[in-house]
Amino acid sequence: MSDTTRQSDAILSAASRSLQVQRDGGTHRPARSIGRGSAELKSKALLKRLRNIVLGVLGIFAVTSIAGWILNGIGFWGIMLTFLALIGVVGGFSMFPKVKIPKRAELKKGDAKQMVARTELWLEAQRPALPPPAVKVVEQLGVQLDALGLQLETIDQNNPAVGEVRELVGEYIPETIDNYRKIPAHLRSEQHAGKTADERLTESLGKISGEVDRVTRRLAEGALDDLAIKSRYLDYRFGGAEALEDHSK
Repeated sequence: MSDTTRQSDAILSAASRSLQVQRDGGTHRPARSIGRGSAELKSKALLKRLRNIVLGVLGIFAVTSIAGWILNGIGFWGIMLTFLALIGVVGGFSMFPKVKIPKRAELKKGDAKQMVARTELWLEAQRPALPPPAVKVVEQLGVQLDALGLQLETIDQNNPAVGEVRELVGEYIPETIDNYRKIPAHLRSEQHAGKTADERLTESLGKISGEVDRVTRRLAEGALDDLAIKSRYLDYRFGGAEALEDHSK
């Protein structure tokens, strides 16, 4: 076997391994999103990667085509270099831009809906440092924050309840987890004043989860009242379900 053939086989083998890694999501699979808001932020980053890959591949083909036209062909090594360039573009842009994990100080920036999405993303990044019971509560919070985010889409940002949401989501949640992470890992399972730090964290997050649910229900009261009023009007206007059956006969 010639040196050229061996080099070609090595290049093709490396390319195959690289593409397989990219199809599998890189060397590490991304953690599952805890909510819709964080998933949307990740999707935007993924779309940017795909756009960059397409533009990069088209750019390489354009340069290759021009070079082939000028040089009347690019030859074997030109094809190999093009192939390596394609692998580099796909591999490089598959990793960038990365999803930027917001810092705690950035959580409260923007409108309330953006704050909820950033907090979900921030919470996902904290999961590896949390005990399993607390992780379950965090994942529950993701579902609750989704519901809260939907409420915030239709509410006036000057509503006093929005300020309460900002305090609850943008301050209490990250402050609770930050306080826990300040405790050395080997001390988190030791009893202190009757409970371990792991237990106190899970308990605190559970209380916050209950408060998020309460705020969401309160914000939904207006829509529930409107629906009840509309239902009573329809009963009055059409006489209820029995009257509707009579009209249909």
